[in-house]
Amino acid sequence: MTVWDRPEPPTRPAPLDRERIVAAAVALADEGGLTAVSLRKVAARLNAGPMRLYGFISTKEELFDLMVDEVQGELLPEEPPADWRAALSSLAHRTRQAALRHEWLADLLGGRPALGPNGLAVAETTLSSLVGVTDIDSAMRAVETVSAYSTGAIRREIANLRAERATGLSQHDWQRASGPHLTRMLATGRFPALAKLVHDGSDVDAETSFATGLDWVLDAVAAKLAPPPRT
Repeated sequence: MTVWDRPEPPTRPAPLDRERIVAAAVALADEGGLTAVSLRKVAARLNAGPMRLYGFISTKEELFDLMVDEVQGELLPEEPPADWRAALSSLAHRTRQAALRHEWLADLLGGRPALGPNGLAVAETTLSSLVGVTDIDSAMRAVETVSAYSTGAIRREIANLRAERATGLSQHDWQRASGPHLTRMLATGRFPALAKLVHDGSDVDAETSFATGLDWVLDAVAAKLAPPPRT
């Protein structure tokens, strides 16, 4: 039985439900990451005894599942997407925006499919945009391909943000600090492609990089979904 199938216990002696538990857990994670979340800490935030939470949630992993599903409610589009490309693009961008609001989400992206009501709604909205465009197996490969790109790009961006906070150096500060070492290494002539990137490459922000890469991935998916040329 999943956590969503298990009935909630009575709310006595003090009002308590999964919605309040999940909201408290999300708030703790937003403040201090996943390491700040435990059933004991959530109970303390709610002024409840830790054992009371076990009537609603059996493990911390179940709590994480509920937290992810709560945030996935933020991924649902306000209006039905115009087509499959708009659906996949919207999901990728909304996932990135949600991860920037809730950095801990990056640590839980991927893995087994989310079976909560919001997760299922997101999957239904995304897959239904591909119905009639291609077969269901190809539709799933398209979704997986875009998800793999967005998950990797989001995790890299969040890792960079965490590194900035840990070191106190912005990306540009880190580049300046690393400049002398990199200059010496490039001067050896052993890294001509990297030298060309450093001297001629464009410096783009994370959002532009994400959007550009996403467009390339969607172009590749579109090429695969297009009917083969007639011979």
